[in-house]
Amino acid sequence: MKGLRERLSTAHQPFDGWLLLSALSLMLVGWVMVTSASSEVASGLTGNPFYFSIRHGLFVVMAIAVGYAVLWVPLGWWRVNGQLLLGVAVFLLLVVLIVGREVNGSTRWLSIPGLPLNLQPSEIAKLCMIAYMAGYLERFLPMVRKTWGAFLRPLLVTGVIAFLLILEPDYGSVVVITGCVMGMLLMAGAPMWRFLLLLVLLAGLGLLLAIAEPYRMARLTSFSDPWADQFASGYQLTQALIAYGRGHWFGLGLGNSVQKLFYLPEAHTDFVFAVIAEELGLIGAITVVGLFALLVIRALAVGRRAELAKLPFAAYLSYGIALIIGAQAFINISVSTGMLPTKGLTLPLLSYGGSSLVISAVMVALLLRVDIETRQAVRRASPTAPKSTSNKTSSSSRAKPNQTPTRRESARD
Repeated sequence: MKGLRERLSTAHQPFDGWLLLSALSLMLVGWVMVTSASSEVASGLTGNPFYFSIRHGLFVVMAIAVGYAVLWVPLGWWRVNGQLLLGVAVFLLLVVLIVGREVNGSTRWLSIPGLPLNLQPSEIAKLCMIAYMAGYLERFLPMVRKTWGAFLRPLLVTGVIAFLLILEPDYGSVVVITGCVMGMLLMAGAPMWRFLLLLVLLAGLGLLLAIAEPYRMARLTSFSDPWADQFASGYQLTQALIAYGRGHWFGLGLGNSVQKLFYLPEAHTDFVFAVIAEELGLIGAITVVGLFALLVIRALAVGRRAELAKLPFAAYLSYGIALIIGAQAFINISVSTGMLPTKGLTLPLLSYGGSSLVISAVMVALLLRVDIETRQAVRRASPTAPKSTSNKTSSSSRAKPNQTPTRRESARD
């Protein structure tokens, strides 16, 4: 067992290879499943069954290229520019409300002339909020643990972001960003009773928002019994559940999904996991969940190593990324299985969508950068003690030239 653990360890490598392997595996599985899930829809819309596959392939290449470029940016740049990045996020969220493109009743996208990519500011806001929070916790960590003012300030900033997202509306991103910020505060050591109080207040606010609009209440009630209104509010969820039922243990085979044939809406975006379960079965679905679990666990491990190396910004940046990816994957899968009400959230690194894929790749690149800088810092610090001992021994030897060195001193020299 010990030998296997040593062979699987990446302690002597420049970065965590398991982290990179899980991310690239999810991107590859995503490209294959988007191709399978979108072929019929693409053929009906454009006449080319590989239309969405080709676009997603371009997104994958773009995401890898952007991620590789971000890998060379020092963490110091992100630390210094955290507040500027937050300002950019707020600006983009304001712009999308004014000139954004409306799809299915939501104004969430900005068209970029000359590029096959619709920019989704909410994805950028997630990354910017993590960078801002990591810098804030590094500067005010003792105060966050002791005073209400330092604890509430980042939540007020989150409230501004959440208000702009509600206007789009994009409630899924509100839940993810709010949960991430609260999780980062909790991991920073803020008192638990404060979170319990906030959860009560947020639950009350969420209930008021649900009652305010009939369609929100319908979403909340339909997921508990989608078959009661399976051709209206429960249609998408019932079709997803049928896909799960068809999959059994080993699935119908790649490309053989029935639900993707115009039965399941958004089969290649928000509900791609249902197609995975139908075509690859329970084994394939568990494999994808395992890849996400591996990615999140390795991200938390990267953050922990950075914290032990006295690199607080790098640590909290890693924790925030782990929380964002983990929460979004959990919510997406829970929605498609009927455990949570429907939210318009993509599956990170896997669903069709350029903005989500590129930002997810940037987050993975930042994790790798944190791991690289942490390992370099540890290597720089570790030779200090032996070197000083060696120098002390040399001085002692020079001071007593006639003294015969012991066996241990001879071996060390």
